[in-house]
Parts: sequence; structure tokens; C-alpha cells
Amino acid sequence: MTALIYALGVIVFVVGVIASIALHELGHLYPAKKFGIKVTQYFVGFGNTVWSFRRGETEYGLKSIPLGGYVKLVGMLPPDKATVEADPHVVRDTNTGLFTQLVADARHAEHELVTDDDLDRLFYKKPWWQKLIVMAGGPMVNVAIAVVLFAIVVMGFGTLQPTTTVAAVSDCAISDAEAGRACTDADPVTPAKQAGLQPGDEFVSFNGTRITSWDQLSGLIRGNGDDEATIVVDRDGREVTSQVATTVLARVSLDDAERVEQVGFLGVEPEQAMVRGGVGDVAEVMGTQISATASAILHLPVRMVEVTKAAFGAERPADGPISVVGASRVAGELVTVDEPTWGERAQRIMALLASLNLFLALFNFVPLLPLDGGHIAGALWEAVRRGWSKLRGRPDPGYVDVARMLPVAYVVGGILMLMSVILIYADIVNPVSIQ
Repeated sequence: MTALIYALGVIVFVVGVIASIALHELGHLYPAKKFGIKVTQYFVGFGNTVWSFRRGETEYGLKSIPLGGYVKLVGMLPPDKATVEADPHVVRDTNTGLFTQLVADARHAEHELVTDDDLDRLFYKKPWWQKLIVMAGGPMVNVAIAVVLFAIVVMGFGTLQPTTTVAAVSDCAISDAEAGRACTDADPVTPAKQAGLQPGDEFVSFNGTRITSWDQLSGLIRGNGDDEATIVVDRDGREVTSQVATTVLARVSLDDAERVEQVGFLGVEPEQAMVRGGVGDVAEVMGTQISATASAILHLPVRMVEVTKAAFGAERPADGPISVVGASRVAGELVTVDEPTWGERAQRIMALLASLNLFLALFNFVPLLPLDGGHIAGALWEAVRRGWSKLRGRPDPGYVDVARMLPVAYVVGGILMLMSVILIYADIVNPVSIQ
């Protein structure tokens, strides 16, 4: 049964990934058609065509490798300004240098689909703001998917949050650095143990302050140092008051996980309960996830070095990057570990898909070709150039020739392909496991 549920989790996740890709590409397709840009293909996946149909001038379909997708917008690469004056179909025929020839070949291939009726429908001829909307449409759809999924997780299912009820009382007071080891006779007894606190006790007040949340209580305990404390708990419907001095221990800072500070310690662990949040909680989760994802992208080169070493035998960090293959394995584990309910399984898969969509969105906003961010940067630069020229009374400089950045696109594309191969290989031979 466990194997069947594991396989189901993987399948649901993969279907979610394919749907996310399809919606991303729809985010490009819909505004492109609205702005009159000629679109010849809309495909989910790469490689050989598995299935397709044609509606109007656009072919829609699926390809054999579901690791991405694309929309073919005609005229994304303009003809060479240096050699084209009156006839937009003319492109340079001969070039010297590898990248120069590749750029020329790309221009040729781009304009093989252009007819005289299409000259006003080419992508590069559209206003900069239309280009911006078309290219940002894909990543923004991923952001929208992440928001919807996180909203369902937070507002629909709820999230595990610490309560003011005691789940366990620690026997001895040891620092975070020693957490996990067994207590010894040399270890001091925790203040909570001395005060006689028990699992199931619900905190009512601490030093006269009414307790409404675990975070509030934790702050009061930490700030108490080694002073006396008056603790009131609700035990089986009656209030029990205890007097005890908290002790001081080295604990990880609540504001900076890299910093250790000397704070007050009581020695209780809170019960966890599913609590439904509101719109503000969704916004907080999104903010936290965006910050963490942006940091992960910034540190991706360093983390890829770690993954490469792990692919050849080194220990693999549990919080490092993974491929879709690795994420699928994680999805299978999420729906089986700790014997979750079906609701918890759905919640975990949704959270994983939400995080994936947020990563896809932010990664695609990186201002480098062939990512969407490269074209977005080109559109914004075009707006700046044209606006500056207009302010200075200069002639309109025209569109930005993104084809000049194709050498960068080839290099970045090659690096992305290499990264994908390394990640997939590492996920097969040395996978990340949450169990």
C-alpha cells in the first residue's frame, strides 16, 4: 500500500509540474495573440512530438520530454540593421567567427516563417510595453499559481503552529549545540521539571502577563534570564501556580539562525496544531518563500559545486538544489512519511508545487537570455533608450536588437543544460531524502 501511495504522490506531482509548464506558456500565448503577434507553435515538453493539433495558424501539442515548454513567437529576432534598409526580409549571408555565424543563422531561421502579411505582426516591431507583458506573462502565471496554492494550504488546510499547551517537559537543561544527547547526572534539572509542569498543561500567564501565543511565551521566557518566574497553567480545568527561576542557556537566536545568544530557558516543548490563517498569513508565507528562493538562486553556483561533489561520492546537503527527478522522489516521500492523512498528503504536494512555481518564476526573471528575464530586460532597455532620446529631442533609436545577445544565450543555455544533467545524475545516484 505504501508503494502505491508513493507512486500516486509522484504521479500527482508530475502532472502538477506539466500543468504549471502549460499555464506558464499560456501566460505568453494569450497576450501575444491579443497584441496580434503571430504565434505558430504552443508546445509542452521538448523532443519528438507525441500529439498535436492545429487551430488557425498555431499548432498545439505535447512533446516527449516534459521538462519545459515553449511558444513560438514569430519575429523575436530582428533582421540585421546594418544590412537591412528597405527590405525586411534581407539578412546577412556570410559572416566570420563562430558566434557571428550562429547569430546570422538564427536570424535566417527566424524569418523563414515571415510573409509580407506578417510584417506588422512581428514581435520585435511591437511597442516595448507589449513585449514586456508578453514575456513577463509566463513567470507571473507561476507567481499566481504559487499564491493560489499557498492560499489553499494556509487558509484551507492550515499550517502546523506551536500552541500554548505543553507537549513534553525536558529532563535536563542542555544547550542547542548538545541537543539530542541523553541526559547525565551532571546535567542540571530543567526549571520546568522543578516546577512540576506536565504534558497537557496550558499556559495561562507568565509573571502576570496573560499568555495568548507560544511566540509571546517564548519571548517572555528568553527575556527572563535567571530571574524568578510566576507561572500559571490550566491543568484539567483548574489553575495551578508555580514559582521557579529560569536558567540561562546558549540558544540559537530567533532573529538570526547563525547567531547564538545567552537567554532564559524553561524546558518545555509546545504541542503543534493545525491553524487556518488569513490573507495576511498568506502574504507572510509568500514573503518568506520569495526571500528564501531569491537567496537560493543567488547562491546557486556555489550549491551546484556541492551537488557536483555529491554526485561523485561526497555527502549531499539536504537543503541543496534538486532536479524535477529529485523533486518527484521528495513528493513520493512526503505522502508516505509519518503516515499522514489524505488531507495532509494533498497539503504537502500543494506546498511543494507552490514552492516549485515560485522558483520557476523568480529564476525566469533573471535578466539573461534565453530566460524570459533576458527579453524583459531588452524591452525595458528599449523603453529607457526611446524615452531618453525623446527627452533630448533626438531621433527614435528604434527597437533593441536582442540577437546581439545570442552568444550570451548560447553560453547560458549550455550551462543550464549541464546543470540539469548534473542535478538529474546526482538525484539518481545520491538523492536527497526527507526521511
